[in-house]
Amino acid sequence: MKQQLYLALLRISMGWIFLWAFFDKLLGLGFATTSAKSWLAGGSPTFGFLKFGTTGPFKSIFESMAGNPIVDWLFMLGLLGVGTALVLGIGKKLSTMSGSLLLLLMWLAVLPPKHNPFMDDHLIYIFVLQLLFQLHSGEVFGLGKWWNETSLVKKLPFLK
Repeated sequence: MKQQLYLALLRISMGWIFLWAFFDKLLGLGFATTSAKSWLAGGSPTFGFLKFGTTGPFKSIFESMAGNPIVDWLFMLGLLGVGTALVLGIGKKLSTMSGSLLLLLMWLAVLPPKHNPFMDDHLIYIFVLQLLFQLHSGEVFGLGKWWNETSLVKKLPFLK
C-alpha cells in the first residue's frame, strides 16, 4: 500500500509540474511568466525560452520557432493535456508519449545541459513518465481503471 501511495504521489506531482507551467504561462502568475507576458495578455508562451534560452547544435532550429502561434498552441495543449491526464490517471499511453516528446524537445533545445555533459531534469522526467506508464500508475488512486473501461477507450485504444 505504501508503494502505491508513493506511485500515486509521483504521478500527481509530475502532472502538477505540467499543469503549473500551463497556468503560469496562461495567466502570468509571476513565477516564470509575468502577467504582462502571459498568453492571455497576448504574450507567447514559447518565445522567451526558444529565442533566448536555447543552446547547442539545434539552437537555430528552435530559435526559428520562437513566437510561432502553432508552436504556442501545441506547447500549451501539451502542457494542459499531459498534466491533466497524469493528475487524473487517464490516457496513460498518449500522455506518456506526448510528455516524453515535449521533454525530449526541451532537452534538445538546451543540449548540452548547463551542469552535465548530457543528463538533466528533462531526461529524468522522461524516465519517470515511462516508469509511471509501465507500473500502471493511473490505476492507483486515479481514474485509470474506470477510464480503460469506457466505450471511447475501447473504440480508440491509444487513449488507454
